[in-house]
Amino acid sequence: MAYSAKDITVLKGLEPVRERPGMYIGSTGLTGLHHLVYEVVDNSVDEALAGNCTRIEVTIHAGNAVTVTDNGRGIPVDIHKTEKKPGVEVALTVLHAGGKFDKSSYKVSGGLHGVGVSVVNALSEKLEVWVDRDGKRHHMAFERGDTKKKLEVVGKAKGTGTTVWFKPDTEIFTETRFDYATIANRLRELAFLNKALTIVLKDERKGSTKEETFYYKGGLAEFVKWIIGNRKTLHPKPITFEASKEDVEVEGAVQYDDQYSENTFTFVNNINTHEGGTHLTGFKSALTRTINEWAKQDGALKKEEFTLSGDDVREGLNCVLSVKVKNPQFEGQTKTKLGNSEVEGIVKTVVNEALGAFFDKNPSIARAIIAKAVSAARAREAARKARELVRKKSGLDAGLLPGKLADCSLTDPKLCEIYLVEGDSAGGSAKMGRDRSYQAILPLRGKILNVERARFDKMLGSEQVGTLITALGAGIGRDDFNIEKIRYHKIIIMTDADVDGAHIRTLLLTFFYKEMKQLIDVGYIYIAQPPLFRVSKGKEEFYAYDEKERDNYIKRLTNGSESKTTINVSRYKGLGEMNPDQLRDTTMDPAKRTLLKVTMEDALEASQLFETLMGDEVEPRRKFIEENAKFVKNLDI
Repeated sequence: MAYSAKDITVLKGLEPVRERPGMYIGSTGLTGLHHLVYEVVDNSVDEALAGNCTRIEVTIHAGNAVTVTDNGRGIPVDIHKTEKKPGVEVALTVLHAGGKFDKSSYKVSGGLHGVGVSVVNALSEKLEVWVDRDGKRHHMAFERGDTKKKLEVVGKAKGTGTTVWFKPDTEIFTETRFDYATIANRLRELAFLNKALTIVLKDERKGSTKEETFYYKGGLAEFVKWIIGNRKTLHPKPITFEASKEDVEVEGAVQYDDQYSENTFTFVNNINTHEGGTHLTGFKSALTRTINEWAKQDGALKKEEFTLSGDDVREGLNCVLSVKVKNPQFEGQTKTKLGNSEVEGIVKTVVNEALGAFFDKNPSIARAIIAKAVSAARAREAARKARELVRKKSGLDAGLLPGKLADCSLTDPKLCEIYLVEGDSAGGSAKMGRDRSYQAILPLRGKILNVERARFDKMLGSEQVGTLITALGAGIGRDDFNIEKIRYHKIIIMTDADVDGAHIRTLLLTFFYKEMKQLIDVGYIYIAQPPLFRVSKGKEEFYAYDEKERDNYIKRLTNGSESKTTINVSRYKGLGEMNPDQLRDTTMDPAKRTLLKVTMEDALEASQLFETLMGDEVEPRRKFIEENAKFVKNLDI
């Protein structure tokens, strides 16, 4: 299909981007920084979706610049009719300019609705582009969005493709060091979603040089296997389906494990739809209906007085659902919820047909899945009784708060925060160091239940989990949880800087990820950062959060000399070692503290790490310890 400058539609100018970057990339912190890479990569992936690109290479250079190269058609270099500039210059200097708006160039596309590469250009100190087209290599250079070198031919080209090199602007971004793992996770996801695509990631920075190739011939089936990791499965291979109806492409992979939680990931045009939407509703509806119909036909529910609910049939489910839609309408708090009503019916039809056909051909697998769902339904009934019992015991219905909670006096959730503190001694210091008007403290004694491996009724029977649910006030479970009733808009996990503290933090993150995912979606979960060291000399004292900062304070207090005789350095092993004033100054005072906001990626990573370290399988745990032993610094024995 011909693709030239006339295919690029112009909507609006580029000026506002540098003034309000957050509107276009979300933030000027690490999230926004990585978004620059995703925007350039998304353009290359769009070429792959159109069937014109098979390979993308992403390189992080020594000075934290990035190069993205693809073997697509190359951005058009002919003159744009209305703009009177080469197509590549229009795409890089005009907001909302791109082939994505012309449906003959791209049927579907991902990315931030076409703001793409022009925004990357506006927020980069320097950006250069090389385009291989028509046997020639073309080059252009930009600085902070302005053209510095006009389009020129710089040599011959064998194939076609685009190379974009950019260096993020330090005037815009608070942090300009790219995180390899963050980029790798997104590229892996894209490779899973586009099975014909090879994506290579290289890191050339000193001390962290590495290279990975992401290519998954099995596509979503391999994605599901990766999600399951070391868990035992109910059936050997994922159930896969793929169909196209009314210009909507539906693809999915489903596999059950022997655990109790559900892991469903949905995508629209390669965009992760964290909040779900019509495609997910269609899938859930079809899954519930198909399993119930098959169970009735097979006589599996003869002796039971119930039909299987959606929750029952999704227990132990691992699923990736990917749809390609021409004009996706996004809604929800983070614009990651699909709103197109027509997609629901299409997904429902595709899944009904595919699952029904699979069950008919594989009755033994169908029976194993149904048996698990029936078991879940029986447990659901037990959980309902347990929930009623928890309500009576904890006063959930009566609005009574747990005795261990030191609540704040303000009642507006937007202004209030709660610290989940490890241990009673630290809880005591926190209670004395807090600002009573808006800071609540809930001490947690010992480790909370591992919800990864506990059924709902057992989880509700845990005293600590019950206390936590009651304190937060939003209920628990799909039917009862209501985010509007949450009592605090900042829920801060504050644990010791040791192995036990990390363990408790991971358990809490796993709990929120599995049972109150919405709190992570809206950004209510945080991790406190207590200092590791106190460095003092006379009346001067400093708190250090790592070894490097500690050494810098020591140098500062000794004026660079070798003598450290008058310097006191103490390492905090636990929060309880700090007096209330120290805890307030370092970890609780909003003007001085550092809080880490937990994202969905953090929570998923914690959940997967927890599965490795706390799961039934020994081999993955041994492998993890062998690979990471060299990084251990402070070993608790």
